[in-house]
Parts: sequence; structure tokens; C-alpha cells
Amino acid sequence: MTRTLIVGSGFVGRALAARLRAEGADPVLASRRPPAGTTTSWVPLDAADAGACARVVDQVAPDRLVLVHGPSDVTWCEADPERAVALHTAAAANLTAAAAGRRTVLISTDNVFDGSSPANDENSPTSPANAYGRAKLHAERIIGEAADSTVLRVSLIYGWEPAEAGKWLNFFASCAHRLRRGEPVEAPDDQWTTPVLVEDVATVTAAVLGAGAPALLHLGGPDRISRAAWAEAVADGLGVPRSLVRRVPKAAGRYASRPTNTCLTSDRLESFLAARGLRVRGVAEGVRVLLEAAP
Repeated sequence: MTRTLIVGSGFVGRALAARLRAEGADPVLASRRPPAGTTTSWVPLDAADAGACARVVDQVAPDRLVLVHGPSDVTWCEADPERAVALHTAAAANLTAAAAGRRTVLISTDNVFDGSSPANDENSPTSPANAYGRAKLHAERIIGEAADSTVLRVSLIYGWEPAEAGKWLNFFASCAHRLRRGEPVEAPDDQWTTPVLVEDVATVTAAVLGAGAPALLHLGGPDRISRAAWAEAVADGLGVPRSLVRRVPKAAGRYASRPTNTCLTSDRLESFLAARGLRVRGVAEGVRVLLEAAP
């Protein structure tokens, strides 16, 4: 049974572990703190500690690695940009050294672009507009030097998170929980993205772990949409008034440090997925699927 070490046990890491288990693989999550809401095997790991990385790789003996490590909070990275770069680069360097020769995939971000273009493919020049993007770009360069590796840049990821969490890490969950309670939601109408359902991210990542994946791939959903229009689509799905969504400029709120366009396109990925009978769902379908399965 193929064993995959997933470094990072948050929203994406847990979804990927579930997907790999469904495919008959043996995922192991690794992070500083144990993950909630999963039965996947877990080992403690401070990825910034080279010795700890070597011990975990020796203990788990993985065939493959996926790096979904943080910090991924854009606001936190802006507040401490040097530490953000240090943590991302240390984890990438430590794990590629400890697991040399093993298949490695890095989940990266659309924030490696400055947002001036309405869309970016794998040939677009990088120019991060924030500290998170700069940190991920440093990690990309380290992973790119590994012998058998793929950097998978992913646009805005969304899915359900527990209502009791109080602070939700993805835009969809934040909107849905607040709108369900009849609370207003502020969303910029001048910040655009190509959202991807977390289950689709997991499906694509699992495929990329196999043979034949290019060294660099972009994963964005098929729809380019503003956050405000997306929030209104969630309101429609919930059957609550669109007036609960307050359209604001990006500069007025917590999205100020995000690029204006966080949109990814890829002919490479389309060909890769088509050959495997896979597809990425659009926002309308994704919202419908999530709301139908709403806890």
C-alpha cells in the first residue's frame, strides 16, 4: 500500500487524506498539533526543525510527500513577513533533504502573482504582491530543485467548516454560516478569483501524485467571479436575501493585502485531467453540492 506523508493537517490536508484513503492509499498527517475531525494517522512535526523532519520521514517511511504547510494566514504573514519566509523555506528545505528521491508535491498559491492580470497560466511571470506570496515563492524554488516534484498552485479553496469553529478559514464557510444566521456579510466587488472546491483540490492533488504530472501546474476553477458575486450565489442557495451581502471595495476591509485578481488558468491541467476522466466543478455546482450536504 502506497504511503503518503501529508505535511499540514488543516483544511486541505485532511481533505487530501480522506481522498487518498478512499483510493486505497495510506496517508499520514504531520503537523504541530493533532488534527480535529479525522481518523487518519497523525505524527507530531515541527517542519522548521531539520532533525524532526528527518526523524518523521524515517519513522513513517513514506513513498510520497505532499507539503500543505503554513503559515497560510495572509494577514499574519503581512504582520511578520521575515518569519513567514523563514518558516516556508525551512519546511521545504528540511523535507526535501529528509525525503530525497521521493515523489513530492507542494501546494502553492495564486498569491505569487501581483494581481494585475485577469488570469495567469504557468508561463506568467511571478511577482508576489504580499508576504504570503513571497514566502510560497521561496518554497516553490526549493521544491522545484527536487528530482521528482510538482508545484501545484491553487486558487481560492472553499468547503464546509464546523459552525462552532467561530473563525472560518475559507470564504464560503464564513459567508454561509453568517448568512444562515441572518448576519450581513461584507464582500469586495473588485477582487476576483477562480474558486476551487476542496474535494476537487484533493482529487487533483491525488492525481498529480501519480506519474506523468508536469513540474508546474495551475489549479483554478472554471469560473472567474468576484467575492461579492460569490457571496450572493451562496445567499441564493440558502434562500436568504441578497441584501445581506454588502458590496465593498477591496481596500476597505481585510482583503486589502490580497491581489485584485487571484485567478489561475491552465491548458496543461485541462489536458492532464481529461486524460484521467477528471474535472473541476464550477461555483454554481460547488455551492449546490455543499448546501445539499449542509450539516
